[in-house]
Amino acid sequence: MKPLLLALALAFLSTLSAADKKLIVMIAGKPSHGPAQHEHNAGVQLLKKCLEQNSAEKLEIKFHLNGEWPTQEELSKADSVVIYSDGGGGHPALQEDRLAQLDKEMRRGCGFLTLHYAVEPTIAKGNKEFIDWMGGAFEINWSVNPHWDASFKEFPAHPISSGVKPFSTNDEWYFHMRFRGGLQGVTPILSDVAPDSTMSRPDGDHSGNPAVRDSVKNKEKQHVAWACKREGGGRGFGFTGGHYHKGWANNDQRKLVLNAILWTAHIDVPTAGVESAVTEADLTANLDLKPGQGLPEKVKKDKKAK
Repeated sequence: MKPLLLALALAFLSTLSAADKKLIVMIAGKPSHGPAQHEHNAGVQLLKKCLEQNSAEKLEIKFHLNGEWPTQEELSKADSVVIYSDGGGGHPALQEDRLAQLDKEMRRGCGFLTLHYAVEPTIAKGNKEFIDWMGGAFEINWSVNPHWDASFKEFPAHPISSGVKPFSTNDEWYFHMRFRGGLQGVTPILSDVAPDSTMSRPDGDHSGNPAVRDSVKNKEKQHVAWACKREGGGRGFGFTGGHYHKGWANNDQRKLVLNAILWTAHIDVPTAGVESAVTEADLTANLDLKPGQGLPEKVKKDKKAK
C-alpha cells in the first residue's frame, strides 16, 4: 500500500510541477539570405538551449522550424509566442487565418515577441495587430533597414534590462518604427542616434523617406528594441537586430532577448538577467544548408570532386 501511495504522491507532485511551468512557443522561418544571416532555425534552437541552461525548471519550450505553424491547441496553452522569420507578405503569421488565431491568444494575455525581419507585417495585413500586440512594427515607407554600428550605453529601469551591460554591434538595425501614438504603454529598451550614413540610399519602401531623413538629421534617438504592456495584462517585445547569426555570441545582446522572452511570459527575470554561455560549436549547430556552410560531409566531398 505504501509504494502505491508514494507513486501517487510523486505523480501528483509531477503534475503540479508541470502545471507551474510556462510554455514558450518558438516559430522559426524558412532559410533566407546568405551564410550566417537570417539563421532562423539555428537562432531559435540556440535561444532555446540558452534559456534551458538556467530556467528549465520554469519553462517548457516547444519550437517549430522552417515556417511550420503550431496547432491551435498548442497556441491556446502558450504563455508567449516568439517568431524569428522573414517578414512582409511572406511572414508566417500573415498566412491563412493565423492572425485571427494569434489574436484569440493575445486577448487572453499571451505574450508576443518578434525578432529582426519578423517585426515587419504588411500595412494591409498585420500592421494594426502587431502595433496592438507589441507596441510597434516596421512599416514600409516610414521605417528603414540599414546596416550600421549601434552603441547602447544606457538602459531603462526595466526587467528586460536586468544585468545587461553597454554593448555595441554592427547589425541591420531597423529603426523609425511605427509605434503607438505617444508611445502609449511602450518602453524603448535599446536606443541610439543613427549616423548620417544610414541615409545614404535613395528613398524607397525600406531605404528612406522624408520623415526618417529629418529624424536622423535632427539626431533623434532611434528605438531598435522596445517592450509594451497591453490592456488586459499581455506583454510584447520587438527586437530589430538579429540579421547576423554571430550577434547571438554577444553576451549582452543575447541576455537582453532571453530576459525579454521570460518577461513576455510573465516570468520574473533574475536580478542579474538570464545567464547563458555559448560556444563556437553552439553557433555552428543547426545552420541552414546554404552554400558555404552547414553542408553534410558527403556534399562537401562531392563539391570538391567537381
